Amino acid sequence: MAYGTGWNTAAVIGTGMMGPGIALTLALGGMRATILSRTDDGAARGVDKAMRQAQILAENGLVTADWAARAAARIVGSTAFDQAITAADLVVESAPEDLAFKQDLFARMDGLAGPRTVLASNTSGLSITAIAAGCRLSERVLTTHFWNPPHLIPLVEIVKGEKTSDGAASAVRQLLIACGKTPVIVKKDRPGQLGNRLQMALVREAANIVAEGIADVEDVDSVVKNGLGLRMPAYGILEHMDVAGLDLAISVLEYVVRDLYNEPRAPEYLREMVRRGDLGAKTGRGFYDWSSKSADEVRARRDAFLVEVLRWRKR
Repeated sequence: MAYGTGWNTAAVIGTGMMGPGIALTLALGGMRATILSRTDDGAARGVDKAMRQAQILAENGLVTADWAARAAARIVGSTAFDQAITAADLVVESAPEDLAFKQDLFARMDGLAGPRTVLASNTSGLSITAIAAGCRLSERVLTTHFWNPPHLIPLVEIVKGEKTSDGAASAVRQLLIACGKTPVIVKKDRPGQLGNRLQMALVREAANIVAEGIADVEDVDSVVKNGLGLRMPAYGILEHMDVAGLDLAISVLEYVVRDLYNEPRAPEYLREMVRRGDLGAKTGRGFYDWSSKSADEVRARRDAFLVEVLRWRKR
């Protein structure tokens, strides 16, 4: 089956944190994008989010004002699910992380979509093989994991399921490159894909460091923000190993890895926080006290930093 030829129409399911930014990405690449919601109000909110994100990109010089305006004009909202899926060349699902729900949704889309339509999930960790279990044409099902915020983060992880065709993965990769993204192919369908496997290893050790009293929360985050994380946009983990020397890397690994947290579960310290109801910003307390600051402020600071990094990369 040939995928990717003549693609010009996309459907994006979901109007939360990810869907509008995904729709904008596809529209910036020249596709007409329909944001699907259960309600008219939800669809309108999704389009409004995409419009605001397009404006942010233009205001910060990441795309031209004309490019942003033309992309915005290609985005519409709709509740006509069957019609949008039938007309789409690419569908990206960004619904809640519920395996049974996604399985039912993909089985339904599989019956509606044309044979050359690729069905993609934005799941951040669920098995795409499991999601595609009820699909007749599972060769055209794959993961496109966009990172939050999707209008600013270049990375998209394309994860192949056990039956995903090379042609479908390649076509989506080429499309995402045309949309200005940096896609990577994850060859095996494993929990956490690629980025979240790396991230969860860091999260697990960071929580354990606090639990053992090795360092305070603020200092753990400072090490990431002002040390190893600061240089990562310049070179990656494995590239750093090569630059430093693999003989040195082995020497350090040999005496450090023995002391790392390696239980196959979340640290008890973190589990106890959840049992107490300390869930982070949404409950007012987690690792930090959120009574005098908001998650929105942190997100705004994050986005401003990302804009500056993207500007630097464009030089």
